[in-house]
Amino acid sequence: MRAQFVLSEIGVGLRRNLTMTFAVIVSVALSLALFGGSLLMSDQVNTMKGYWYDKVNVSIFLCNKSDAESDPNCAKGAVTDDQKKQIKADLAKMSVVQKVTYESQDEAYKHYKEQFGDSPLAASLTPDQMQESYRIKLKDPEKYQVIATAFNGRDGVQSVQDQKGILDNLFKLLNGMNWAARAVMALMLVVALMLIVNTVRVSAFSRRRETGIMRLVGASGFYIQAPFIMEAAVAGLIGGTLACGFLLIARYFLIDHGLALADQLTLINFIGWDAVLTKLPLILATSLLMPALAAFFALRKYLKV
Repeated sequence: MRAQFVLSEIGVGLRRNLTMTFAVIVSVALSLALFGGSLLMSDQVNTMKGYWYDKVNVSIFLCNKSDAESDPNCAKGAVTDDQKKQIKADLAKMSVVQKVTYESQDEAYKHYKEQFGDSPLAASLTPDQMQESYRIKLKDPEKYQVIATAFNGRDGVQSVQDQKGILDNLFKLLNGMNWAARAVMALMLVVALMLIVNTVRVSAFSRRRETGIMRLVGASGFYIQAPFIMEAAVAGLIGGTLACGFLLIARYFLIDHGLALADQLTLINFIGWDAVLTKLPLILATSLLMPALAAFFALRKYLKV
């Protein structure tokens, strides 16, 4: 097969159906940009999980005098020194516990003032209203229930709280957004495939005389189909290249510059450039193969060349 002939036929086909070719390029670009974005979102959620789950603590809040008057869990009064020693000793015996840190009322008051000093409530609080607590670092964050079972309802314990539960709600929200993006991506891919099939059919119909002559002179089916398949592949590859550009630009402006989320949200461990670059070959391969296969099956089913 002469490469010059195939290339010329590709150029002719793309120019004849310029509007539909443009629609194919745009739909492929948007759908694959969403595809790459959903993959990167999954990486970001996994990175955040690894970062934050490694830092989560279980907190055992102890009863103070105020709780003794208002909280049923503290009906027996504020925590005593003996109860605190017993709680600490029991924590030291537990194999799931990696580290225990004690926070006094004064320290809790100081931390509250640092975080919420501007709130109206902060001015009326005093250190004796704050709760003492034990901050527990677990070897496995999934073992929270072991601590909760052992200390919930114990004398002197107001509550046992797991920070992982708060993070789980955040990650559920992020995963929900990711699945929504994937649903939109799937819809865009369907639209792109329909446009590719219609573009190939219109292109083949407009050149039916040429293909008929080629059949009469004994050209093989693949020789006739090749220009149409490669037209779709070239249009898809252009769309895939645009999708890669969208992802690179989004990473650059959203995280490093422009919005500069990496500087503004220092508590979030954002994915690096390596995560983006590793997705680009997959996007380009998909943009090339998906239109080519769609064109191939469209020609076999509808045109019977």
